[in-house]
Amino acid sequence: MRGLTALAVAAAVSLGHPAIAELDEADVTILTFEALDGWASDDHDAALQVFIETCDLLREPSWAPICNLAEEFDGPGRRFFELFFRPVLIEDGKDAIFTAYFEPEIRGSLHRTARYRIPVYASPPELVNGTLWHTREEIEEKGLLEGRGLEIAWVDNAVDLTFLQIQGSGRIVLENGDVIRLGYGGSNGHPYRSLGDELVRRGIYTRHQVSAAVIRAWVARNPEAGAELIRHNPSYVFFRKIEHIPADRGPIGAMSRSITAMRTLAVDPAYTPLGAPIWLEKDGEGPMRQLMVAQDTGSRITGAQRADIFVGTGDEAGRFAGRFRDPGRMVVLLPIQRAYALKPEG
Repeated sequence: MRGLTALAVAAAVSLGHPAIAELDEADVTILTFEALDGWASDDHDAALQVFIETCDLLREPSWAPICNLAEEFDGPGRRFFELFFRPVLIEDGKDAIFTAYFEPEIRGSLHRTARYRIPVYASPPELVNGTLWHTREEIEEKGLLEGRGLEIAWVDNAVDLTFLQIQGSGRIVLENGDVIRLGYGGSNGHPYRSLGDELVRRGIYTRHQVSAAVIRAWVARNPEAGAELIRHNPSYVFFRKIEHIPADRGPIGAMSRSITAMRTLAVDPAYTPLGAPIWLEKDGEGPMRQLMVAQDTGSRITGAQRADIFVGTGDEAGRFAGRFRDPGRMVVLLPIQRAYALKPEG
């Protein structure tokens, strides 16, 4: 979960449907499955298993019978979705944008050393999510968290920590090979400012040149200016240790369950119910036609046609994620009763 308040997430999960106030401003169209480009070619069985992972968390009455049937359904996954759902296109007048995110994996230590000098902090007890706290600059320059026993681990690269905070979860690999799993633990409430956008604004790079690797290299070459660049982003994210997750499982998403690479979407729960299947038609480089599940959120993911695709763990996944910023459309699969309640005229 990347930046949405716990209260908002709890409301989205318990209600199981988009906020009516938002849908009053949106254009809702019920489609047929034949209108979904590439629908017949996907692995619907794989998508069904991901859907089952979080289905029991949906409390709205129209979802309950579907979730009860999902685990016992012995037919093909495609038939399950076609029997119990209708595709619903929700648009708010904004262009569709699909990006990607990943679970960073960086090296670190449980103790401060000459190499590992940058702390990864748990949330201070006085922090109240959803309210403004001190900025990144104030936290770092005034040492507001030092000596309070909030250090989870130490890392050796401030840019890597910043990217970890942007993603909201990750893994720290210790020198002995052990791994610490980190989950989102709250934020200081300040808006995120992109380091890449700031380098472009300053005329240092063009938009097409900027990537995580380019930012990391620039900060390494310009340590003083690099520290100032990092503090240009006032947002500061805290973490919590996540226990008892097998190494082959994804990080914890907004629904407090592990998410799945290339099947989980982060969405805006004001328009898209968490836990709902989503048919994704991503254009651009590496087009995708795939059934996903809305299982995560992000503070920058706002709008009916805005989503973030979870692509996996580690550096390769990070490079892959950095190439995503594409148009297309996403279509929510809603229980039949719920779909026609949104668009009763059909």
